[in-house]
Amino acid sequence: MDTTNETPFSSILSPQKAEMFENRLSKVFKHKNKIAKKQNITCWRVYDHDLPEFPFCIDLYEDKVYLAEYQRRHQMTEEQHTQWLEACVQLISQHLGVVNENIFIKERKRKANRNDQYEKTGDTKQYFTVMENGLKFLINLTDYLDTGLFLDHRITRQMVRAEAEEKRVLNLFAYTGSFSVYAAAGKAARVTTVDLSKTYLQWAQDNFSINLLKNTNNFQFIHADVKQYVKTLPPDSFDLVIMDPPTFSNSKRMKNILDIQRDHVELLNDVQKALPIGGVIYFSTNFTRFVIDTKNIQALVIKNITKATTPFDFEGKLKRWCYRMVK
Repeated sequence: MDTTNETPFSSILSPQKAEMFENRLSKVFKHKNKIAKKQNITCWRVYDHDLPEFPFCIDLYEDKVYLAEYQRRHQMTEEQHTQWLEACVQLISQHLGVVNENIFIKERKRKANRNDQYEKTGDTKQYFTVMENGLKFLINLTDYLDTGLFLDHRITRQMVRAEAEEKRVLNLFAYTGSFSVYAAAGKAARVTTVDLSKTYLQWAQDNFSINLLKNTNNFQFIHADVKQYVKTLPPDSFDLVIMDPPTFSNSKRMKNILDIQRDHVELLNDVQKALPIGGVIYFSTNFTRFVIDTKNIQALVIKNITKATTPFDFEGKLKRWCYRMVK
């Protein structure tokens, strides 16, 4: 049978499958777009592996799309896969109203964790500025597996800003410092940002700069192994701590391997020692099988706020845990 005039979809997938993806994409975009506009949100998740035949994560960053394709056994040749992906991009462009050149494509592992943020995939150094709740953030859609702004913590960041006034704030495993920016914008007395990566610490400082947060006496950026750093903290040195570690890390720059299931009690208890009575920790992990050891964590209150911190665009799809702890 001559298939030279067939579309990329019809040559690889049945028209019914193509229509399923188009209908699903159109439906979720229209629904979520209404909510996003009502909440004045311009960066949000459109689609997350809703259909097994289309294993995409689609994030909208204002006028740009970050399209991540999860690895799978698709039984297509390289040429067929390229055609299939191009056809998918055309549909995404059409239904989201984003031009093709503003759709940035990445392939990522099915079970990625936040340690992947340190894996560099390119070197274009192409950054864009986006807005979230009146604050500016630099994102990079080409050079890393993650973009620089985790959309699933949008609500948690707001909680930190609301609680930060006159507090001494510590952001551990800080990545690009978005929590730190929120804390500083919330009039924190002091904000200390700690990460193992000099690249991400510089990114965090750039995020402070574009928000005109330049009080060098009150804003510190520390290059350190968090597991070792928290053991050096003096008592009553911080009031509010954010800890969003990777699930696992064996970076050569670390003294010991980090395994968050194994190490979370020790990490949290080390931080508790640096807090006064009533001090607060926001702790989050992307490890889906995580089990918190409440018996051995030295906190007066441990509240699971995963549901309360789940944004509308992650409902039913969120693969992380979040807790608020009070000493």
